[in-house]
Amino acid sequence: MSIEVNNESAISVDEAALQRLAGFALEIMHVHPDAELAIVLVDEAAMEQLHVQWMDEPGPTDVLSFPMDELRPGTEDDPTPAGLLGDIVLCPQVARAQAETAGHSMMDELQLLTAHGLLHLLGFDHAEPDEEKEMFGIQRDILIGFAMNERRR
Repeated sequence: MSIEVNNESAISVDEAALQRLAGFALEIMHVHPDAELAIVLVDEAAMEQLHVQWMDEPGPTDVLSFPMDELRPGTEDDPTPAGLLGDIVLCPQVARAQAETAGHSMMDELQLLTAHGLLHLLGFDHAEPDEEKEMFGIQRDILIGFAMNERRR
């Protein structure tokens, strides 16, 4: 997998952990090993600009996903073809505030947002209750599986 993480924010984060999480998620979603993904961390001003430009909504948000080749999850026998998965844009400042409210670390929140953004890149959505149940279930499975994997490292 080609997973590039670029931290353009002023907040230090464990970029390698985000890269490992994305790789883990792509593997269990049976995405081709030659697929490409970019994760960019930006400050609140940059995120607000993107949020207004692409969603027509004011203020910074936590995560935005920009799919490229509209790849979808594969199966063990039929993985997703190689291609450009797209970009996940994260805002650590917003993630930090959400983490405090949720009672966990900023890194836990960034991992949740990375998994969430990745699923959006793979075509998942949560506009309808049944879609939300499916997407959030997969998101939970990714995060639990990744945490178990990390403990074994």
